Amino acid sequence: QVQLQESGPGLVKPSQTLSLTCTVSGGSITADYSYWTWIRQPPGKGLEWIGYIAPSGSTYSSPSLKSRTSISRDTSKNQFSLQLSSVTPEDTARYYCARWYSSYEAYDYWGQGTQVTVSS
Repeated sequence: QVQLQESGPGLVKPSQTLSLTCTVSGGSITADYSYWTWIRQPPGKGLEWIGYIAPSGSTYSSPSLKSRTSISRDTSKNQFSLQLSSVTPEDTARYYCARWYSSYEAYDYWGQGTQVTVSS
């Protein structure tokens, strides 16, 4: 059973960088077909896809966030991370990490999410 757990600060000041980590257990982040993804949901809105890191280590981010987004991984800790720079209150959301399993063409495992508020 794969489990994902997000961690990071719950409050970030405007213009600073939001940093979150997703710790994966029960499966390797370098496993085939596994695309480790960040998704967020602002208050009262739908889910917004942020980006992923592939088994090869390559990354792909949403064009609307690409200039501010960095996704990386630490294979020794079986973790992957999100950095979102120059945040504004519009980046306030619940942030989720999830696994897209390309063989199933579906998200099959999700973290519980972590609330991040951008406020001074």
